[in-house]
Amino acid sequence: MATPRELALFSAKISEQAERYQDMVNEMRVIASMAGEQELSVEERNLLSVGYKNLVGARRASWRILQSVEQSEVAKGNEKRVSLIQKYRGSVEKELDNVCGEILELLDTHLIPSASTCEASVFYLKMKADYHRYLSEFKVDSDRKEAAEKTLLAYNAAQEKALAELPSTNPIRLGLALNFSVFYYEVMNQPEKACNLAKQAFDEAISDLDTLGEDSYKDSALIMQLLRDNLTLWTSEMQDQEKAEPPKE
Repeated sequence: MATPRELALFSAKISEQAERYQDMVNEMRVIASMAGEQELSVEERNLLSVGYKNLVGARRASWRILQSVEQSEVAKGNEKRVSLIQKYRGSVEKELDNVCGEILELLDTHLIPSASTCEASVFYLKMKADYHRYLSEFKVDSDRKEAAEKTLLAYNAAQEKALAELPSTNPIRLGLALNFSVFYYEVMNQPEKACNLAKQAFDEAISDLDTLGEDSYKDSALIMQLLRDNLTLWTSEMQDQEKAEPPKE
């Protein structure tokens, strides 16, 4: 007879196939709350990540669209439309707050304390940093500063463990470097740090490419390509900015 955990896992998989991500998250929360009794398997933690990533991803996309439309209406001087959009954007921000707060509580209460391997620990710390980063994208003033500080703390904790114990080609370590560098570029406005972090991760992985196993080759290669794409884009943008700046006397 199937256990409640097995039934929840099966339901989560069905929900993913049906693209019912709120239902998927509801099932995975049940499993995550059991982490103290039995640590999540790789499959379970990946399903948890996919569910929340889709929930928050849809809202982040909505927020960006609303922000863009709002800026357009501000430029036109349409105050009533701007007010309406701001109210709508506020409701999306509230949803983002709730989703991020929910997964962050699960991570702090159940998942991070239950991690028994370096890979699991880095996975959860990276996830914690990611969701604080998502909060920092729309928060303002002191709230934004607080979210950014928490993001940096979690990324640094994950990075310290990853560099010490995971191979340079490990997809979780590479994914951490990718997201950490994006944080430096987009949130902290430190493009040089972003480029240095991404370049170091890419170069180290390239030099150890012959050690990469078949099971993780596809994931690692994809993240390495994203690191290289970001480096190309960021370097180009930095060069364009330097050209646009007036000569210093």
